Amino acid sequence: MARSGPVTKDTSTVALGLAKILVGVSAANIASTTAVLDETDDSLGALNSSSFTSNVEYWKLESGFPMLEDMTIPLRESAQLECEFKEIHPRNLAFARGIDASTGYTEAHSGEITLGTMVAPAFVRAEAVYTYPNGTNKMYIIFPRANVTSSVNLNFAAEDNANVPITIESKRSDSDTTGGDAAWDDMPLGRIYFT
Repeated sequence: MARSGPVTKDTSTVALGLAKILVGVSAANIASTTAVLDETDDSLGALNSSSFTSNVEYWKLESGFPMLEDMTIPLRESAQLECEFKEIHPRNLAFARGIDASTGYTEAHSGEITLGTMVAPAFVRAEAVYTYPNGTNKMYIIFPRANVTSSVNLNFAAEDNANVPITIESKRSDSDTTGGDAAWDDMPLGRIYFT
C-alpha cells in the first residue's frame, strides 16, 4: 500500500527527550567553535525541560492599494536556551542569578549566594548537547558568550521537586566586541552543528 502525506524520511533524525545544558567559562573558551565544555563537570544536571529559541524581527515594505508586501528585511536576531533544572545547589543557583560560577561553587551543600548585590550578569559559555535516540548522533548548540538573564523562582511542593527556570541569552562574540574572537566573525551569536 502506498502511503501519502508527510511520511518519515529518516527515523534517526527524530528528536525525543531533553538536551543537556552545559555552562562554563567564556573567556577561556572563546576561540573554540566546537563543543569544549565537559558533559559531566559543566552540566546543570537533571533537567525538567530544555529548549532553544531563535527570534528574528522583520521590517516589511508594503505599497499600493490594496497594500502588498514588496520586501522583508530582518532587523534583529537573538538566540536563547531555556531550561528548568532540578538540582538545587550553589553552582546552579549562582548561574541562575547571573554569577559566573564556572570556578568555585564546587560543593553541593556548602557556599553562599548574597542577595541585594546584583550587577550586570557575567559572560559564560553555554552549550546544549542533544543526543538523538539512536545514542550516536548529536546536535550541538553553542553560545560562546552568553548571559543568564532570569529571575530565580524556587517553588517547593509536597510531592514534586523544585524546578528552577532560567534563560541563557546568546550575546555577540565576534571580534568587533570586547571579549569576542575572530573565530565567530561569521556567526556572532554562536552556531548549531550536527555529528
